[in-house]
Amino acid sequence: MANKTNTISTTLVKAASLQSRAYVTFLAGNGDYWKGVVGLAKGLRKVKSAYPLVVAVLPDVPDDHRQKLLSQGCIIRDIQPVYPPENQTQFAMAYYVINYSKLRIWEFVEYSKMIYLDGDIQVFGNIDHLFDMPNGYFYAVKDCFCEKTWSDSPQYKIGYCQQCPNKVQWPANLGPKPPLYFNAGMFVYEPNLSTYDDLLSSVQTTPPTSFAEQDFLNIFFRDIYRPIPSDYNLVLAMLWRHPENIKLENVKVVHYCAAGSKPWRYTGEEENMDRRDIKKLVKMWRDIYDDKSLDFKPTPVRALPYPGTADDESVAEILAALSKARIKKLVSAPRAA
Repeated sequence: MANKTNTISTTLVKAASLQSRAYVTFLAGNGDYWKGVVGLAKGLRKVKSAYPLVVAVLPDVPDDHRQKLLSQGCIIRDIQPVYPPENQTQFAMAYYVINYSKLRIWEFVEYSKMIYLDGDIQVFGNIDHLFDMPNGYFYAVKDCFCEKTWSDSPQYKIGYCQQCPNKVQWPANLGPKPPLYFNAGMFVYEPNLSTYDDLLSSVQTTPPTSFAEQDFLNIFFRDIYRPIPSDYNLVLAMLWRHPENIKLENVKVVHYCAAGSKPWRYTGEEENMDRRDIKKLVKMWRDIYDDKSLDFKPTPVRALPYPGTADDESVAEILAALSKARIKKLVSAPRAA
């Protein structure tokens, strides 16, 4: 009996600890970005991720969009908007300002570690192993400064990019070389209420800049940022700006952030969108989105026997094991797979 109970206890504790990890994305408005989130949920299932997808949604997301996400096994978390100080958004690109609301995900402390993914991202390989990286750091992929959206930056003006730092040297007359800068479409982080409070208070004293919350996060986490390979967040511009750095067969995460690249809107008419590699990546996303076999299918969970039955002793030992692991309550949540 003891061996059997220990085996069950170990399995349940492990299962509970697995559920303390999750992927998370963000959704706002009544547009068509819900399609990206549905595609992401199905992509996580295709690569057999062990973890659920949490969606942080603003109040303006319609009920029918929420239902679509729930039907795909997503966990909905309602959040309120976060805004920078009034009258200080003139230097931020307007469509990025709402993304400050992403800061709310640091409040999701029921999870010990999370991987954030933008809604226009797709996973083509299992990245669950990123949860096992050492705690205490902020992990993300370095961004590229070569596109026109960076035209107001000193990096763009002198042709400097951290993706090829030896091509153009940073001139001394511009001051210290900029610190490493990450793309905030994908990152690995640890929810924490103290960090959450610091983020919200810092927002109110940090004037917004062009890339809004991305610039802000880069400043806030500068000291603990650790780069991870571009394979974990392929910004499409890398394909034509730094092709020598990319091997598509190794890429696990694709970020459809280039103009005209959203697979659910794709026409191929915008600049660079008629490239063969872009068409291939769009088709790969659409194949996942259209695959009915990847739709969420609820998995029946076998209930534990109640105290007072023949397995009363087993239940007591299991609950004791969970208590020792500081797990007070098991709540079933949809898995990605």
